[in-house]
Amino acid sequence: MFDLLRTRLAQGRQTVAFPSDAITFPERFRGRPIVERDGHAALDLGPCLFAPEDATDTPERRVAFTHDYRLSSRTRDGLVSNGGPLDIPTPLDQAMRKLLGRSLRLRSVVAGSCNGCEAELTAASNVVFDMARFGVQFVASPRHADGIVITGSVNANMRDALERTYAAVPDPRIVIAVGACAASGGPFRGSDQAGTGVPQSIPVDLWIAGCPPHPLTILDGLLGLLGRIERGDRHPVPAVAAEP
Repeated sequence: MFDLLRTRLAQGRQTVAFPSDAITFPERFRGRPIVERDGHAALDLGPCLFAPEDATDTPERRVAFTHDYRLSSRTRDGLVSNGGPLDIPTPLDQAMRKLLGRSLRLRSVVAGSCNGCEAELTAASNVVFDMARFGVQFVASPRHADGIVITGSVNANMRDALERTYAAVPDPRIVIAVGACAASGGPFRGSDQAGTGVPQSIPVDLWIAGCPPHPLTILDGLLGLLGRIERGDRHPVPAVAAEP
């Protein structure tokens, strides 16, 4: 028992001081892509899989990945990048934030996912990122939730379940779409078994890009939505692109 206590004390603080500290990532981290040598190209981050194959290097242009993890928007069109960082998500209105107080309870709906996004959502709750310190937690029942988090391409087998879950959440409710599949249908869009993302019948309040998104990408989007983080709180991201 004493050995365990000594080991734990030696480990020190494990939780990152987000958003107060600057964030560093390993060189292999693939964040927001950019197009070099072509100032007129726009990139839609919604369907982007952030795979090494997405990076290209030709005499005309070079697509490379930065270390910018900030990949969320209040609108689907807001995920289209013209080369610079995405604007911080507009916070919920004052009445909604007053209603929520300092907490946000979410129900996860896995609507045809590979479980990559769910793994990152789980990681957002671990000791390193500790989403609960901001009052954000997952609950088992939609009737106890303030909103839902949707992952997956929303295939035919899950659409009815998703719509029933959405209807079970009391008004006013929040909808958060996480990952490339929820935004666009993902890599299997167009196949018989995959959907095309969150249907228009369900209004989305926050889109988070990534395949899958990093836990800090998720936290950045959530805190922006809740008005807990502002432009001045965001530390500059080094303008260094990862190798293609």
